[in-house]
Amino acid sequence: MPHTLPDTAELVDRALAAAVLAPSPHNTQPWLFHVDGSRIEVRLDPSRVLPVADPRATQARLAGGAALFNLMTVLRAHGREVRVEHPRKTGTELLATVHVGGEIQPTEADRVLCKAIPKRHSNRRPFLDQPVPPHLRTVLVEAARGHLAELVLIDPSPRYQVVARMVRRADHVQRNDPAFQRELAQWTGRSATHADGVSVHAAGAPPDADNLLVLRSFPGQEAVPARSYEQEPLLAVVCGRGPTATDQVSVGMAMQHVLLVATAKGLSTSFVTQPFEVDDVRDVLRKEFRPEGEPYTLLRLGYGYPTGSTRRRPHTDVTTYAEPPT
Repeated sequence: MPHTLPDTAELVDRALAAAVLAPSPHNTQPWLFHVDGSRIEVRLDPSRVLPVADPRATQARLAGGAALFNLMTVLRAHGREVRVEHPRKTGTELLATVHVGGEIQPTEADRVLCKAIPKRHSNRRPFLDQPVPPHLRTVLVEAARGHLAELVLIDPSPRYQVVARMVRRADHVQRNDPAFQRELAQWTGRSATHADGVSVHAAGAPPDADNLLVLRSFPGQEAVPARSYEQEPLLAVVCGRGPTATDQVSVGMAMQHVLLVATAKGLSTSFVTQPFEVDDVRDVLRKEFRPEGEPYTLLRLGYGYPTGSTRRRPHTDVTTYAEPPT
């Protein structure tokens, strides 16, 4: 019996449902979509940009790029050609326009990534002290390079110490910044029924004070006993070609590609974003990683125990249509 492809409207609906599963700062979900037939606009939602932690909307654009990659992956995995158009104007909330084309033969890689989308979520709990094997590291690096980005893996070394020190410095600044703490409290410590933000359950346990890498502390963790985390997790900095909005969207796509490959291969992942939220600390990292490009985010990768996902707003709440869907 021949396989029947879904029509464009049905497939776009599936793709949008996957797009909103992308990661975002504090699960703010700073994206909007507009559908006009076979054309889908991915836009930044300025009302969900964090004004203290992300005043330039850099991390929000990375999230938009991750949502864009999910969208494209589902379309391709279901046999449709995809063309992405980046805006020519600067300072616009439009991140990219996706044009859905004719039928293609899906690749096995696209199918694998598509299946990984609902399984991917940030694991803020301790990982096992088990190294990520060399062949898997190579696959992760290659995934980022397909988007004109560089995934810089950091093993224990002087550079690792620099990064860990910068994370600690940024975390100290943020712990003593009342405006940052108010913003953090606004989006975290929520119940598991909230459709956005980070729940107390998803935040996990705070790490012991003697851990080399300082992970984010969330409101509500005070009642949870501290735990010992892996001493030297594999860290990876995602670098882009430059500082433009288009560069940031491309880095977001690369980041999500890496996260989905990691998920498909059985790895757990989480973000360590403190050093990119404090200006002088970010400047130190820019100098440290200048040979590889413009650093945008720091990933923690390893083998962990399964955790639950955080909720999302339904895609219908963040999508407008040129013509009402039937």
